[in-house]
Amino acid sequence: MSEMVSVKEAGENSRKRMRTYVEDNVIPPTKPEAISNVYSRNQIFRGSLICNTIMSVFSDNLAGAGFGAFGAYEPDLAGADAVILPVPYDATVCYQPGTRNGPTAIINSAPQVEHYDFDSGFNCEDLNIALLNEIDIDVSGPEAMMARIEKVYRAVAEKVPFILMLGGEHSITCPAVRVMAEKYKDSLSVVQFDAHADLRDSYMGSPHSHASVMRRVSDFAPITQIGIRNVSKEEKEFIKTSGHPVYYAQDIAGKTGWIDGMVDGLNENVYITVDLDGFDPSVIPGVGTPEPGGLLWRDVTEAIKLIGEKRKIVGA
Repeated sequence: MSEMVSVKEAGENSRKRMRTYVEDNVIPPTKPEAISNVYSRNQIFRGSLICNTIMSVFSDNLAGAGFGAFGAYEPDLAGADAVILPVPYDATVCYQPGTRNGPTAIINSAPQVEHYDFDSGFNCEDLNIALLNEIDIDVSGPEAMMARIEKVYRAVAEKVPFILMLGGEHSITCPAVRVMAEKYKDSLSVVQFDAHADLRDSYMGSPHSHASVMRRVSDFAPITQIGIRNVSKEEKEFIKTSGHPVYYAQDIAGKTGWIDGMVDGLNENVYITVDLDGFDPSVIPGVGTPEPGGLLWRDVTEAIKLIGEKRKIVGA
């Protein structure tokens, strides 16, 4: 565990000291430009061992590429079991901003979590996980940003079997689902854990708002909504017309009897999207639009566990 401690200490140091750490401990001292090429040399690693160090280097040296690492670089993802794609976007957030800080916060805290999963008995170090550069934000508007995400996601999906996308606000889900729906056709279902239905046709003038994401997603694949506890009149009417399954938090929190029936209604391949406000604020308070009366940790993990046992989770 000594190397893990070194990474933690590097993350707490200044950016200058972090660069020195990377040069001395991660990158072979061969060329002066080694720092700018850190992605191609170290993109695949075991578990989350040097996650926070590499992430900081990515931010400095691949920013401006336009499409994450796919702008200036063509990464070799051969051998990767999964890819982590950070998308620090929160342009349509309408209450508390800051979801753009989510990817970095998750990645920086990863070394503090054991690689061994107690519930499943699985050791994450047995996976080759590739961490991609953050997608640069297109400030011209939500529509352009969705197109940018879709371009990156499509390029990555052609190279690796599984993508875990870290947001960022919930609007980023639609481009990913669009790509996966093209790949899996009618065999794809989308499962959403959320406090809000996100089914408005548009919100604050944008059909690509975080409040409209599942309305857009429903154009590409059938949806199942879990943990919902705040809807507008427009959304309630859409749910009634659509007829898609909605599991309201008040009906399922603290219970497990609903999970089998929910999973039985899903297609063979499942994309899972988790808005953290689906959890009760007592579990995760720091979200953009917190709602009381939400799901607890086990409510969500038990549902995901059964989905994984009976269906194939193809992205999240």
